[in-house]
Amino acid sequence: MPHQITDDRPAADPPARGRRTTGYRRLFALPGTRAFTAGNLLARLPMGMFSVSAVVMIAGARGSYALAGAVTATGLAATALAGPWIARLVDRHGQARIAVPATLVSVLGSLALLLCVRYAAPDWTLFAAYAATAATPNVGGLSRARWAHVLRDDPGALHTANAFEQAADELCFMLGPVLASFLTGALFPEAGTLAGAVLLLSGMLLFTARRATEPPPRARSKAPSPLRAPGILPLLACCTATGAVFGSMEVVTIAYADAQGHRAAAGAVLALQAAGSCAAGLGYGALKPAGLGLTRCLAVMAALMTLPWLSAVLTGSLPVLAGALLVAGMATAPTMVTAMTLVQRRTPADRLNEGMSLMVTGLLTGIACGTATGGWAAEHLSPTAAFTTPAAAACLALLIRTTAGDGRHGS
Repeated sequence: MPHQITDDRPAADPPARGRRTTGYRRLFALPGTRAFTAGNLLARLPMGMFSVSAVVMIAGARGSYALAGAVTATGLAATALAGPWIARLVDRHGQARIAVPATLVSVLGSLALLLCVRYAAPDWTLFAAYAATAATPNVGGLSRARWAHVLRDDPGALHTANAFEQAADELCFMLGPVLASFLTGALFPEAGTLAGAVLLLSGMLLFTARRATEPPPRARSKAPSPLRAPGILPLLACCTATGAVFGSMEVVTIAYADAQGHRAAAGAVLALQAAGSCAAGLGYGALKPAGLGLTRCLAVMAALMTLPWLSAVLTGSLPVLAGALLVAGMATAPTMVTAMTLVQRRTPADRLNEGMSLMVTGLLTGIACGTATGGWAAEHLSPTAAFTTPAAAACLALLIRTTAGDGRHGS
């Protein structure tokens, strides 16, 4: 049972006699996994495109970054509210029955935003249109739920699958903004939003077409809310603090590069952080180091997040900062892999999508708070001093974990 695990380390592999290979080749040798992964990656790539595309499109047409930022923030808040509700419907009725119509609503919202910007509709229509994109299902959560179903008897392989999924997240959030920037600059301002909508819909249709790997729906679950599962609330708090690390690091790095006169290089510098996380996630999944639980992952992240601040204080060099971000990023994927594995083990099986969506909501909330805090620090202190913000958020995540533990009485 998922609630009977008493520590934060990955579950032990099966005995040697029945052990199966748990490398990435083993995962994609399973029937249907390549097809649903291909569809999932196509549908996930727009997650890194939509906000950049919306900002460029709105700011270019209306001449206001404040309006563009407010519209994207509204979409983020709506996503945080709608995500768990959509995930609950997915658990109850199945991925294909809910994810496809929800994706259609999201795509229509993106197209409505494009038309409202194109034809100079009132500002309030931008907020309404972009809020509709909150119907986008948690694509990564859908894929993790499929792996949990396919590999339900093989915890070692599930760990590897979770690591791959985290690396895929990092890759999509690394490539998405680059693709969006290229399309909006090389073609026309609406090109990023249009391409994102096409990729999302086509990827979701391909993903949901693989019905053999879809977890069975469980109507009217009698299981308690994932929030009542032992250890979930502390994990949610840790995810929120970790999201603050991501949000603050992004805005502070942009501010620092701008102060150095190299704002255009900020995207490449941040891409190195994502690249470090992607590589570490793949390595973590392949090697499965023993004894590296969530507490130790958070401790490593807290230590490595001081490197960008130290590089800014001691050198003032953007290339050195880029190297520091590459190393610091290596702590994030193992942390998220371990946290998501714990969520899978402690959430009732018939509410798994809802449980993972709650963690995504926590991350989004943390990213929003981190972005605001990092922006305030960069403006009122200095871009260099503002690098203490992600380090402080990482320390807060570690503090939550060490003080709250698993959230279990007597443990």
